[in-house]
Amino acid sequence: MANTVQNKKMEMPRMGGPKVGGVARFSNNERAKNQKGTLLRLLKVYMKFKKPVIAAVVLTLVSSGISVLIPYFVGKSFNAFVPELMKVDLGLLYTMAAVIVALYVTNWIINTISGVTMLSVSQKLVSALRGEMYEKLQKLPLSFFDTTARGDTMSRLTNDTDTISGTIAQSATQLASAALTLIGSLIIMLFLSVPLTLTVLVCVPMVFMLTKIIASRSRSCFYRQQRALGELGGVIEESIYGLKMIKTFSKEDAKLGEFAVINENLRVSGTGAQTWAGYMMPLMNIINNLTFALTATVGGVMCAKYGLLIGTAVSFMTYSKQFATPLNSIAGLFNNIQSALAGAERVFEVLDEAEETPDPDGAKDMDKMNGEIEFKNVCFSYIPGKPVLKNISFKVRPGENVALVGETGSGKTTIINLLTRFYDADSGEILLDGTDIRNIKRESLEKCFSVVLQDTCLFSGTILDNIRYSRPDASREDVIKAAELARADGFIRRLPNGYDTIVSGSRDSLSEGQRQLIAIARALLHSSPVLILDEATGSVDTKTEKDIQRALLNLMENRTGITIAHRLSTIRDADNIIVIHNGEICESGNHAELMALRGRYYKSNAAIN
Repeated sequence: MANTVQNKKMEMPRMGGPKVGGVARFSNNERAKNQKGTLLRLLKVYMKFKKPVIAAVVLTLVSSGISVLIPYFVGKSFNAFVPELMKVDLGLLYTMAAVIVALYVTNWIINTISGVTMLSVSQKLVSALRGEMYEKLQKLPLSFFDTTARGDTMSRLTNDTDTISGTIAQSATQLASAALTLIGSLIIMLFLSVPLTLTVLVCVPMVFMLTKIIASRSRSCFYRQQRALGELGGVIEESIYGLKMIKTFSKEDAKLGEFAVINENLRVSGTGAQTWAGYMMPLMNIINNLTFALTATVGGVMCAKYGLLIGTAVSFMTYSKQFATPLNSIAGLFNNIQSALAGAERVFEVLDEAEETPDPDGAKDMDKMNGEIEFKNVCFSYIPGKPVLKNISFKVRPGENVALVGETGSGKTTIINLLTRFYDADSGEILLDGTDIRNIKRESLEKCFSVVLQDTCLFSGTILDNIRYSRPDASREDVIKAAELARADGFIRRLPNGYDTIVSGSRDSLSEGQRQLIAIARALLHSSPVLILDEATGSVDTKTEKDIQRALLNLMENRTGITIAHRLSTIRDADNIIVIHNGEICESGNHAELMALRGRYYKSNAAIN
């Protein structure tokens, strides 16, 4: 896991913003790195449903035992013909026919029950696996999502779990059935005739070599297929999310080209996997037919010259087919298992990711918070050896409104990421009311902040539900009051269904400014002691921004506020303005003091004006 931990620190993200695509996080090996370990782990997951699994396997074993007996009774029915008397023993023939029909009917019933049981288990398994993976995603740090393609993660959650489920639905019972059929058939054949048994066993080394050759060729193809499917999902998700930008810069052809390359890779790997897998059955049929012909020839010679009963020869010809069938099943399962192992390893890679640092023993609940914030010599880097923040120290008094300014990439958003513990500092301390945030329970810490980001996130549902997302128990009146404070009530009431208008995260008729006002209302409803605005008014017009600023100033009378903004109008009324340059604080003070200082802040505002 050393590489995984190291890869967590990658390029600086926008806090909470939707990051499309992402840096390749996982290995691009073309085959499962630890097939045995992955298989054993998969079996452990499988055995969570051991009762129905054991029941299905037992039923399968019974079915296999019946299948082994059928050729024996078929041979007995042929022995109802008595050559010396040139007549048929009808009593024996009818008895054998009745037994054979009863065995086939019983076998069908047992196979049906076993099949339904295993299908039920497979669906429960994939549901549990998806639930476990989704729960894991909620516990992973922000760094995981900043460095992983979203489409690839979605593919692991859907396609790879489906691959595992589809394989498990057939593999366990088929393997059990194949094993018993082989052992049972071998015992009965040895009992009937050793020479004919040796003739049938000629097929075993041929099947073994064929399976080894094809499995080795198909394994890498299946892994490439699963990986390409994840990449394709990432490109599709990225294209849909960024469609406006693609059209703005006329990059449709470039995106089509990118899609075509990945789609072609998927086609090639999929074709290779299915081609090699497709070789199995035709070649197995050749081996089966060869074995059948060889058994029939030897059996015929033994009947003619050595007095072997015709029924025994007929039984052996049936057994030659039946003996090859489980070998075919086992050989075919190798291809399915290769695909399942590739998918399982991709799922387990996510499940093995390091979660957010757990709360230490004795971590505190912050029931009452004044809103005092202090950074003490805080250093941080996303990539080891490339510091983003260097010895950052400042203090925010309760109820104070502080603005962070600086050029893009200077480290403003990183400070917010550290304050909210989306990342942990490399060194130094971050204190809330004198307590190190690492000694505060995460759940309690999250309640301390209301955050509004530049990139607005809405969820599918009504506008009322989206505002109430930060406080599910809020009344309708509380939601409307928050919307009024955010200056969102006016446009919401003009919508066809007002607060009950349905919106979605990616597709609705709201403008960016309107979506941002809803996000501000959501943060105000949360009513936390610290309000964080990360370019929160970047998408609204100047008049609306002024209205929001007046509302926020009134609202911040009893709250601590931290604002990241580039507009002078947004930050000039702040109690303290902290100027950050190359990860260091170079100036601080109110607007008048910084302008009088004629330093970096003054020059930046002079350039804007």
